[in-house]
Order: sequence, then C-alpha cells, then structure tokens
Amino acid sequence: MPEDNNFKPRYSRVTDIIELIILMQSKIAGVSLNDIQEEFNVSRRTAERMRDSVLSLLPQVDEIPTESRVKRWGFINYSMNELVSFSNDEIATLEKLKQNCDKVSKKDLSTTINKIKTLNNKKLNNIENEVEYILHSEGYAVKQSPNYKIDLDSISIIREAIRGGFKLSGKYNDKDKLLSPLGLLFGEKIYLVAIEDEKGQEPFTYLLHHFENLKLTNKKFDNKGFNLREFANKSFGVFQGEIYNVKLKFYASAAEDASNYNFHPTQKAKWEKDGSYTVTFKASGDKHIIWNLFKWGDTVKIIAPKELKKKYKEYLQKVLTNL
Repeated sequence: MPEDNNFKPRYSRVTDIIELIILMQSKIAGVSLNDIQEEFNVSRRTAERMRDSVLSLLPQVDEIPTESRVKRWGFINYSMNELVSFSNDEIATLEKLKQNCDKVSKKDLSTTINKIKTLNNKKLNNIENEVEYILHSEGYAVKQSPNYKIDLDSISIIREAIRGGFKLSGKYNDKDKLLSPLGLLFGEKIYLVAIEDEKGQEPFTYLLHHFENLKLTNKKFDNKGFNLREFANKSFGVFQGEIYNVKLKFYASAAEDASNYNFHPTQKAKWEKDGSYTVTFKASGDKHIIWNLFKWGDTVKIIAPKELKKKYKEYLQKVLTNL
C-alpha cells in the first residue's frame, strides 16, 4: 500500500474521545494540548493523537481564535448535546456529596440534581430506584463539622454584589460594616473575603454566620483584578498572616500516608533514604498548620521554621494543662 502522507494515527479509546468532545464543548475558549494532557494524564504525543482523532471524526470542530500563541480547539456554532447524559452512579455521587457538605452547597446541589433528573425524565423511575439502592450501599463515615445558621438569601446577595461590583452593608458582631466583597471561601466554616473601607485596601476574611442584615448598596467598587485562588493559596486554611517556609518530616510509620496527603498547593516532597518523607510548602496560618499536625501525633517533626515549632510546643503545653 502506498504511503499516505496525510494519514494520522487515531487514538483508539472511544470513551476518552467522547469525553474530550464533551470537554471541548464545555469550554468557551476550547481546549489546548496542555489541557488535554492534564485532563487525561497523557503525554503530549498522545494528546495530539486524541485531538487529531476528534478533528477527523468531527469537521465541525473549530480552532478557537486566541490572543496568545497557544492553539485551542472547540465548538463555536455547533452542539454535541446528544452525547451528554448522566448515569445513575453519577447522580448518586452528587446525592452522597449533598449529604456531607455545608448548608449552602447542599441547596445548590439539590437544585442541580433535580435539573439533571429532569433532563433524564424518561428514565425517572429507574433513576430513583437505582440511586436509592446505591445510597443504601455506599456512604461517608461520620464527619464532625460545625452547623452554623446561615441565611441562604445572604449568599445570593453576596454573589450579586460580587458580580455587579457593589458594596455590601450589614452588621458583623453587632458592628456596622461597609464592605467590598471579593469572594467566598468554603471550608469547615464559610468565609466572606472583603475589603473594609475603614481598614484600607487589604482583604480580610469574615465568618459568614457572624453577619446580620446583609444588604446590597448602590455604591460601586473596583476589585482591581483580585484573584481569590492566589489569596487562598497564601494561607494554610483561611487565616492570613506571617508567611512561613514550612519543612516537615514524617517518620517511616506515617510516610506512606503523608505521601498521599495534600497539605498545600505549594508543597514539594521527597522520600529520604531512612524511609521518612519530607514535605515543604510556603503558607501563613500557623493555627491551621498546628491543628492539622496535631492529628499526626508523634509521627511528624517540624524541621522549620523555629517560630512554628515554638508555637506548636506552646499549644501542646496548653492542651496538657486542660487534662
């Protein structure tokens, strides 16, 4: 057979190709080769083969214009909605997540699940029965978490304020506040990240359940390109403060567990010759770091910084005095 110079080898895993098509349609800016590599955990060459397979199957795929030199592919004037469906397992996973999340996310998930079931309404009886069966056989271990009362309407007000760039007024710990809202952080508690006019231009975190009578004002503000992810990544948890260069040593008995644990987005780690595992990261929030280390017991040692080690010793001494 004569060689065809235009021939490109196709990627053979059909499920991955379908998922890539769905991913392309879900992104307004399309996907790049780097996106494909990260999403499917494949090499660049395999990412190229996956892209080429989609292009050969679907001429409707467009090369999305961008301001950068990175090429992206997706759909501009075409829809592949018929490829998108929701399995009973996926719906059950959302139901499980709903049972084990905060009050705000629980409401949003309930609305999402109902919409998904509506899209699959021809199979509704089967969905309800199958999901119920899965929920009886799968679940989460009991989780200790706070259950603060939060006015769900305040979430909608905050989201509207952030989208429109409007300031919020309300009482925080019985004190009147005028705030420029920048984002919401969800953890054990829910925090509002905002700038308070009386404190300058530094963002602070506020416990959402401490607010009363939150209202949208007609006063505008400029968030000046505030990046919530960058702000959150500066801390271990939510507390901002002095940034530490943390170095932890996990002894061999806990090294395997530590190697599968995500401490912080900036973390770097390596195995030592003695079987221990060293983790380093850069973050503020000494209280959250200490609280997290406490559950590792005597299997972890703080190598640096000395200030964190000192605070940890003081914390342990306070715990002992309460026994």
